[in-house]
Amino acid sequence: MRRVLGLLAVGALAAATAGCSPSDTPDDAAPAEEANATRVLDEEFADPDILEVDGVYYAYASAGNRKNVQVATSTDLLEWEMLDDDALPELPSWTIPGKTWAPEVTEVADGQFVLYFTTTNFKPALQCIGVATSTDPAGPFTVAGDRMLVCPEAEGGAIDASTFATDTGLNLVWKNDGNCCDKDTWIQTAPLSADGLALAGPTTRLVKQTLDWEGLLVEAPTVVPRDDGFALLYSSNFYGDSSYNVGYATAPALEGPWEKSPEPILSSDSFGGDRYIGPGGQDLATAPDDTTYLLFHSWDAAVTYRSMHAEPVEWQGSDLQFTQE
Repeated sequence: MRRVLGLLAVGALAAATAGCSPSDTPDDAAPAEEANATRVLDEEFADPDILEVDGVYYAYASAGNRKNVQVATSTDLLEWEMLDDDALPELPSWTIPGKTWAPEVTEVADGQFVLYFTTTNFKPALQCIGVATSTDPAGPFTVAGDRMLVCPEAEGGAIDASTFATDTGLNLVWKNDGNCCDKDTWIQTAPLSADGLALAGPTTRLVKQTLDWEGLLVEAPTVVPRDDGFALLYSSNFYGDSSYNVGYATAPALEGPWEKSPEPILSSDSFGGDRYIGPGGQDLATAPDDTTYLLFHSWDAAVTYRSMHAEPVEWQGSDLQFTQE
């Protein structure tokens, strides 16, 4: 795995959010300035996930531009080129096409890449997490197995997979999709098999929605191992308007106790309130000059698409701080 995550050793509202695809366009959001110096890819590119392979950064995004999984490449995290091909051109027959998002790609062995993706299962008809493989980080990826990797029916399904590595191996982290059906949403994690194709241990719950600004849900987890434990970035509230934001929590161990920041670290109100609309779906990556960036999506001023942005950040103890005004 060559994800560059900071100091990583090795990403009525209940009814409104139930069953919603992040590619749907909302009707409600606050205005923001069209010009934005942090926008690094000015087209639909939601829920970016970043992977570095041999000096090339690959960004993967939710369905858009007639692709199930979009891919862009860069050598510095700031200038990106969209690739023409769909990284996941074929969905299995046991899924409902048209709703594929929140991709995560990791390298489990030299030249062996695994894609975790969210799509809608037929039975049960829930959003769940599938897995696919490729020998090329740009794809095409081929779906592995004949069922979803993570699909907890009693918890409303599962979405927004990401990975992180510890001394004991690779781990998967996700959100149970409880807001589909009046249940809590938990950020959860479990160890993966060496090939990344199966869960290999018990599930640990990290955090759920507890703060007013989180609304009905927490999702889009990014776990970062730190010298003194773990940091967790996550998105919360409704993705389709200005209430969406990025939260932050820390813990000495995955089992907790987790301490949340009392306010979101990134929201529509950040930087004077005129830079972003509903920022979220974040990932962390470090550029060749050792600058660490938080990459995420934000709605454009007309609220018609979510473009990718990059804000420089740095670690100050256990806190993640933005470094530009």
